[in-house]
Amino acid sequence: LAPITSASKGTTLGLGTFDNLDGELVMVGGTMYRISTDGTPVVIDGSQSTPWSESVKFTPTASGPVPPGTTCANLLAGVNALAKSDEGMVAVRVRGTFSDLTFRSVPAQTVPYPPLAQVVAKQTLFPLSQKRAVLVGFRTGADLAGTGAPGLHLHGLTADRKAGGHVVSCVAGNDVHLSVQRTAGVQVQGAAH
Repeated sequence: LAPITSASKGTTLGLGTFDNLDGELVMVGGTMYRISTDGTPVVIDGSQSTPWSESVKFTPTASGPVPPGTTCANLLAGVNALAKSDEGMVAVRVRGTFSDLTFRSVPAQTVPYPPLAQVVAKQTLFPLSQKRAVLVGFRTGADLAGTGAPGLHLHGLTADRKAGGHVVSCVAGNDVHLSVQRTAGVQVQGAAH
């Protein structure tokens, strides 16, 4: 475990978790938030420890509108198109109004740690509608399996910073915009095995 600040120095966009999986970590504009099972984002100072996080100094290299009605499950094609590749690591920011948006968080775990599937089975869901939000995260290509699960992983915050968490699902409204940055400079902090 390491302090979050040791893995995120100089970065502006990121996600992760906390020691014992005690909440979701979201970094937007360099500010870090912890979302526990009450769904409320709380600004943190980064002294907390993390077994895993990813962050990058976000400088978008491509962006474009997301068609209304696009689900989070279908964002991957847009990310790959803007990145002009389905390989490597791509930092992602999606912002606008979502007609439907569901976040989650999980409760802290204790030794012996259960498998992630059991942890997620006890997640708390936060369904929202017609909310402005920013979703941030990473698209990991199959060529980088092991640094993260291949695919798109997003955490997010509502624009009013009253709700957030791991993104379970979303449906884009009329003003959603997607920005990406292909990067070789993602800082990944993981627990030693």
